[in-house]
Order: sequence, then C-alpha cells, then structure tokens
Amino acid sequence: MTRPLKIAVLGIDHRHIFGMAGNMMAEGAEFKCWWTEGEPETLAGFVKRFPDVPRVAGKDEILNDPEIDLILISSIPRDRAELAIATMEAGKDVMVDKPGCTTMAQLDAIRETVARTGRIWSIDFSERFEVPAVTRAAELVAQGAIGRVVQTVGLGPHRLNRPTRPDWFFERDAYGGILTDIGSHQIDQFLFFTGSTDAEVTMANVANYANPDNPGLQDFGEVALKSDKGHCYIRVDWYTPDALPTWGDGRLTILGTEGYIELRKYVDGGGGGGTDHLILVNGDRCEKIACADAGIPYFERLTVDIRNRTETAMTQAHAFKVCELSLKAQAMAEGAGA
Repeated sequence: MTRPLKIAVLGIDHRHIFGMAGNMMAEGAEFKCWWTEGEPETLAGFVKRFPDVPRVAGKDEILNDPEIDLILISSIPRDRAELAIATMEAGKDVMVDKPGCTTMAQLDAIRETVARTGRIWSIDFSERFEVPAVTRAAELVAQGAIGRVVQTVGLGPHRLNRPTRPDWFFERDAYGGILTDIGSHQIDQFLFFTGSTDAEVTMANVANYANPDNPGLQDFGEVALKSDKGHCYIRVDWYTPDALPTWGDGRLTILGTEGYIELRKYVDGGGGGGTDHLILVNGDRCEKIACADAGIPYFERLTVDIRNRTETAMTQAHAFKVCELSLKAQAMAEGAGA
C-alpha cells in the first residue's frame, strides 16, 4: 500500500478521539467519514476540529466501505468491543480509546477475532503515546541512563468536571470501573518500562469517597503489581482541584538500579511553565531535560504496522495483557476475585 491511509471514526463519546484522529491526520491519513450514536456532549468540539469530514447515517456505511483501512473507536466504553469486533470482521484494523474493553468476556472475544481475522487491535494509551516526555524517558531507559528498571510509580489524578459529564460516566457497567478505565494507562507504562510480558496483581482497591450521590462512580483506585522484572504502585482518582491549571497532575517515577526518572507530564506545580517536565538523576547527572522535540512516534509506527503487518507501535500481546491485568485488578478490588 503506497496511497495514504484512509481512516473513519465510530463513536466520539470521549474527547480522546480528538487526539486519535488529529494525530493520524498529522501522519498523512485521510479522514473520510464518521458516525456516532445520538448527540454526545463532545459533538460540537468534534465538528469544530474536523468541519470538512462528513457524518454518515449509519455505522454499516463505514464498515462496508472498502477504501477505509483503519477505524478509530471512542464510543461509550462498554460498546467498544462490539464495534471493534465488527470492524475487524469487516477486514479493517482498529485503534480504540482506552479502555479497550470492559469485561473479560469481551476481551476473550477480541482475542478470538484478532486470531481469526489477522487484523490489528491497538489501544491509544494517550498518557504514554501522546506525551513527548514519555518518549524521552523511553530513550533514556534504552540508553541505560538509570540501569535496570525495577519499579514504576504511576499517579493519574483527573478532574471530575461534573457539569460536562454524560450520564454513562457515572454508570459502573458503562465505563468498566476506575482501574479498568484510567488505571490501564499506568499498567501499560509499568509493563513497557520494565519490559514485562506478564504480572501479578498483588493489591487492588476502589472507593467512592467524595461523590455519594453517584454510587456508580469510583473516584479513587489503587493497584500494586509485580512481575519477574519489577514492581509497580498505581493511584488514580477524580479529585483534581479547580485551582490546578490543567485536568490532572499526571506523574510517573521510573526507578532503576543506577538512578531514576521523574515525569511531571502536564504541569509543574512548583512554578515551571508548560508541560513534559522530565528530571533525570543518576551517578553523573541531576538535571531537568527538555522533551519538546521528542515526538510521539506511536501514530507513525501504527501507520507502518498497518502497511507492513508488523508490531512496532505496540505488540498485540501487550494490548491484551494490559486489558487482562486491568480487569483482574478491578475484579480484585470489587471482591470478585482475579
């Protein structure tokens, strides 16, 4: 395939679709059309960003279009697996927003469909794939700047923004639980930076401490994992205060045997402006490193993978494992076992 990739969208219920579509277009993809159910809160913002891309009347018009190579899915989380399976059965590859699925039965069905169709099912973990500071951290780890990585600590605070949230946001079965949902970002980063292909969930908790009028919402979650390569602690929440100038003070600490890297991805509460703050400390260096030019290679790599049937953006096994561990952690936290 030498022509530009042609993409379409099924479901715009989460704002992550803005980055998913925009970043694929930045790599030369042609955005042909989109469909979504009803009129989600994101509709006005989506149309403003992509005013020249037509909305079609039904999803089958997209699924049956032989020109479309890749479908991006950011529907209500509980519906993503069904749409992804239909996409792959139609002979197209998938980029789905996290969480890729919300139940273990959905994950099993996705695994079977990938094996049967040979299509790509990729998850845009935006807290890694859309953050240049993480790209720079990956380069430093690969260069041996902190020795062998033995632990990650991932903190994922989010702002609730209650007035803008749709009803499904507060329904446990719709979003899958806080660990299945935003906890998956941190599990992805743990597996990636430690080079782990499997892990054990050793502790998991969820709670609703601040939103008793919305019992379906889990506003706090924590997880601990261990693998044969390292350890991990994760905390996620919906408590970001209004005074913070962005949606959340996302942090990642990568501990190595010869140093550590700390990322303040979206804001520096100590007064430094901008985003993508990276601090490296090892035996020779203690410095803050610029990351603006590090890029976000996931989208280019996925384009290559679609053309060449390779796995340079993310292995299929990794996508499955992140979902599996997120779902096991959610089940453990809710007392349903692993």
